[in-house]
Amino acid sequence: MADWVRVASLGECEGEGCVHATTANGVEVVLVQSEGEIFALEDRCSHQDFPLSDGEVENGTIECVFHGARFDVRTGKAVQLPAIRPVKSYPVEVRDDEIYVDVS
Repeated sequence: MADWVRVASLGECEGEGCVHATTANGVEVVLVQSEGEIFALEDRCSHQDFPLSDGEVENGTIECVFHGARFDVRTGKAVQLPAIRPVKSYPVEVRDDEIYVDVS
């Protein structure tokens, strides 16, 4: 069963490359806008548990500023060392200019 939680308005994650940290039912999430879509990932690098929300978005990936690990914003897949494990990705819905994430 889906557990949709409102996490932000579209205005809080506006523009290409936006990175917005938020919490959804106690789960730390980073919202990323890439190629006109909003994606949600766990806000913790799988390499050293550093917040991904401190990173930057480039070419559909978000970089952890601690050691340079990169993750695909669509899937959470680790695409650059030193990370080898993915981060969790969450389904996103935009309803009436509000962003919802399914954290179930």
